[in-house]
Amino acid sequence: MGLMDRALGFLGLEKRNDSTDPSWGAIAPSVGYYGTLTARGAENLSTVLACTTAISSALAYVPALVYRRDGDGNRIEAQGHTLAKIARGGVNEQQTWPDWLEHVVASALLTGNGLAEILRAGNSQLAGFRWIPWGMVTVAYLQSGRLAYDVSDGRGGTRRLLQGEVLHLRDRTDDGLIGRSRLSRAADTVAGVAASNTFARSFLERGAQPSGVIKHPGAMTAEQKISLREQFQERHGGAANAGRTLILDGGLEWQASQISPEDAELLETRKFGVEEICRLFQVPPPLVQDYSHNTFTNSETAGRWFAQFTLAPWARKIEAEFARSVLASGLELELDLSGFLRGDPQTRWAAHKIALDAGVLDADEVRQVEGWNPRKREPVSA
Repeated sequence: MGLMDRALGFLGLEKRNDSTDPSWGAIAPSVGYYGTLTARGAENLSTVLACTTAISSALAYVPALVYRRDGDGNRIEAQGHTLAKIARGGVNEQQTWPDWLEHVVASALLTGNGLAEILRAGNSQLAGFRWIPWGMVTVAYLQSGRLAYDVSDGRGGTRRLLQGEVLHLRDRTDDGLIGRSRLSRAADTVAGVAASNTFARSFLERGAQPSGVIKHPGAMTAEQKISLREQFQERHGGAANAGRTLILDGGLEWQASQISPEDAELLETRKFGVEEICRLFQVPPPLVQDYSHNTFTNSETAGRWFAQFTLAPWARKIEAEFARSVLASGLELELDLSGFLRGDPQTRWAAHKIALDAGVLDADEVRQVEGWNPRKREPVSA
């Protein structure tokens, strides 16, 4: 098995199987030689894990607000709406809103699809949500043109959820129906990063020393070669045996191979791999602790860039899916990304001052944005 094949196995990648479920094959996008990329395998790459965590946890962190539009088209926050209460109190008995949304977004990033069951009370009113791992789902395309989701319970049983009973967050699709992971779209790139990591791990397991050659002045039998190799590996192979004194007799001579990880550009390859994965997820490298090209200026800009070009598109996807699957007409969900300014007081208060000077907000409205109560006013004396 070659290095690339081992890397593919390490990532959970495999060749396409023509015997897949026909209901899925009818609508699932063709992803070529590499097949699908399992979420668990992909997260073995630290940069994939870091990018996924950065995006999903950030979207789960921001306030989720529900608005209603009145007859004049003005937006009024509907704090008493069931969805607003769920966002504050929890989506089910086991998960809070941040826990649940983080799971859904991470699944969409890693598999192309984040699925959640919409829970209803006896009167058909919204009661919460339950996240469904995408690996437990088989999708069927019904004659009506709608999708059905057959969910495995892990014990051999399945239950079917119809399109109106789920919230389905998709990454970009090939057919408008099923999302496709950006990791599978760039499978060559991801497998290359995994291959460099596999090589580095193997290098360290050999004691961080290059392999070499044992020279013998005469001929050796096959049994002698096997015995010598096994004895040498047992005493000097692996990181735990690094630095042990080597003693040879009988005319044997050790000659180390003249190669190092620097000569093979291993370190530079792994650094470039971080940039490649960040490029797939559109995450600025400083946000996943890659400071190789960092300055004070671009570090300050990275957070704003992340909010504008990475989080905002995903927030819009989430809001649109709630409008389609959950909320009635006239209601909308908003993920308030302005919450990211809370980590930058100077920028936040400068924006408040501009709003006050322009008459866009008054002092009490600014206090409300900050989560403070209105200013107490002294009673007017007669």
